[in-house]
Amino acid sequence: MSKTVLPYQQDATNKKEQVADMFNNISARYDFLNHFLSLGIDKLWRKKAIRILKKENPKLILDVATGTADFAFEALNANPDKVIGVDISEGMLAVGRKKIVKAKLENKIELFAGDSENLQFADNFFDAVIVAFGVRNFEHLTMGLQNMHRVLKSGGTLMVLEFSKPESFPFSWIYNIYFKNILPLFGRLVSKDHRAYSYLPESVNVFPYGEEFVSILKSVGFNSVQCKKLTFGVSTLYICKK
Repeated sequence: MSKTVLPYQQDATNKKEQVADMFNNISARYDFLNHFLSLGIDKLWRKKAIRILKKENPKLILDVATGTADFAFEALNANPDKVIGVDISEGMLAVGRKKIVKAKLENKIELFAGDSENLQFADNFFDAVIVAFGVRNFEHLTMGLQNMHRVLKSGGTLMVLEFSKPESFPFSWIYNIYFKNILPLFGRLVSKDHRAYSYLPESVNVFPYGEEFVSILKSVGFNSVQCKKLTFGVSTLYICKK
């Protein structure tokens, strides 16, 4: 398993607490930075995931590490009865709830404080579970994946979007310059958090991706896992069946 990367390396608190603090710190500027720094491509990744999920006709969807609920909003295009989002950052949830109220979607999306490792839902409860750019931040990756497997109905689908690393030159070279130098500098200036956008490339660098992550997903019980590279491998979509 990869080594643990912390948002605030000099802090004595655990990763879960540090991740919550980090997202609380940047929540007000998160949506702007997220879309600006990815050139809006992150929206296309979410759309692709939900287009695939829509074929499963899920009625109840859980969005883990929902943040400001971007993936939950996109998931409505799969025509569910309801999307429930959980996150450990109250700051991010507050932003997400304002967006829900503004869109008058309170009857379609609900957000709750929640931890991926201790989901407060019954076994076999959701038709689908989705998570975008969140599993990398789990303190205990396997435990979080096992919990998502537990609350998913038999035959249900888990969709995981997560950053990975491009491997083909010259795109990999361009990506590394941007991801390791330009992105952290701009993120630091706008978010006012000295570590948040340095933690991002550091955490991506040590996170298992591709076939290594597929093996982990299978080890927690998913019996079918597809792995699709997106945008030359900048991110990867994992489609898992229980």
